[in-house]
Amino acid sequence: MTTELITNIGQLVTNVATPAADVPADASAHVSEADTRQDVARLGILHDAAVLIEDGLIAWVGAAGDAPSADLVTDAQGSSVIPGFVDSHSHIIFGGDRSAEFEARMSGQKYSAGGIRSTVAATRDASDEELRERTRGFLGEMLAQGTTTVEIKSGYGLSLEAETRLVRLAAEVTPEVTFLGAHVVPTEFAGRADEYVDLVVGEMLAACAPHARWIDVFCETGAFTVEQSRRILTAGAALGLGVRVHASQLGPGEGVALAVELDAASVDHCTFLTDDDVAALAGSNTVATLLPGVEFSTRQPYPDARRLLDAGATVALASDCNPGSSFTSSMPFCVAVAVRDMGMTPAEALWAATAGGAAALRRTDVGAIAVGNRADLTQLSADSYVHLAYRPGVPLIDTVWKDGVATAVAR
Repeated sequence: MTTELITNIGQLVTNVATPAADVPADASAHVSEADTRQDVARLGILHDAAVLIEDGLIAWVGAAGDAPSADLVTDAQGSSVIPGFVDSHSHIIFGGDRSAEFEARMSGQKYSAGGIRSTVAATRDASDEELRERTRGFLGEMLAQGTTTVEIKSGYGLSLEAETRLVRLAAEVTPEVTFLGAHVVPTEFAGRADEYVDLVVGEMLAACAPHARWIDVFCETGAFTVEQSRRILTAGAALGLGVRVHASQLGPGEGVALAVELDAASVDHCTFLTDDDVAALAGSNTVATLLPGVEFSTRQPYPDARRLLDAGATVALASDCNPGSSFTSSMPFCVAVAVRDMGMTPAEALWAATAGGAAALRRTDVGAIAVGNRADLTQLSADSYVHLAYRPGVPLIDTVWKDGVATAVAR
């Protein structure tokens, strides 16, 4: 088997935490004044470092001067290397376009959950190959922007046949497939939400569960009540699916409490949180996944990441790439917005977009550059990860390794 050594890495972000006391007092000078020694310690930053890749996995990490020999040597030329981004929330299998809806919002129309139904109609009309081709395109965009792990939700089918098709297609490209038959109530079940829930927890779940790892529900005004959501999630858990929840996007509600009660891996959006919600998240294993692209696109208030972090909650960042409320596939963009508008330091935002996303997927093999982990790395055309927030919108991704296979990014 061929080995590859990436060497002359000026700044290697491993996400393997080191004690803050072991970080030199001037370490933050290599990063930014906004990032504390504790931030740097959490990122496990190494300077003048190297990484050995073997058989798609990380085989060695350390000082470049101590690196073992390898079949192939790649010179990082003093740049920064970070873990591949882990995008733990996306909806990239869909048909149609909702640019007119976006334009209306930018003209003052309020966002609501109902626009999902227009995408449902277009998705049902699309062929398997059309959906495959479009999904491959989005995955290519994501990889070119440093994302190496992607979760994909269904939810734009909302019928037995269509939802089964979407989870089957998603499973062709990622192990992180989420069954979201409970996205909204489809038009044909208008006024009969409980009957639709019967379908979701019955035939639809039975057909979709073999292709999925997770079950999710949009627990929100205009979608599903907390009682309906509990029924759906517990049915999925009974079949061995992990639990995820959309909650508190449009206003305060009971979704966060439900997520914590059911030990959900993540509760996503978290735009409107009560003090009880924050305390519950801080005392739980449930990750608060924040989706800054949504607020950018809908002009809602941004989630208060600082409030969650200061309380001790685990925070992840994800793109929520979807045609209605967040049509971005760029995790660097999400990092920049989180730093600018959500109270996060550059270090906190990077951790949330890598190790935080891994925690939201309950994965330990991605999100960190450590021996035995998948060789998923992103080389920046910059000497510090801070440039992800410092230079928003600039194509800073140079090379991406996914499972040890390198892809040079054309700019």
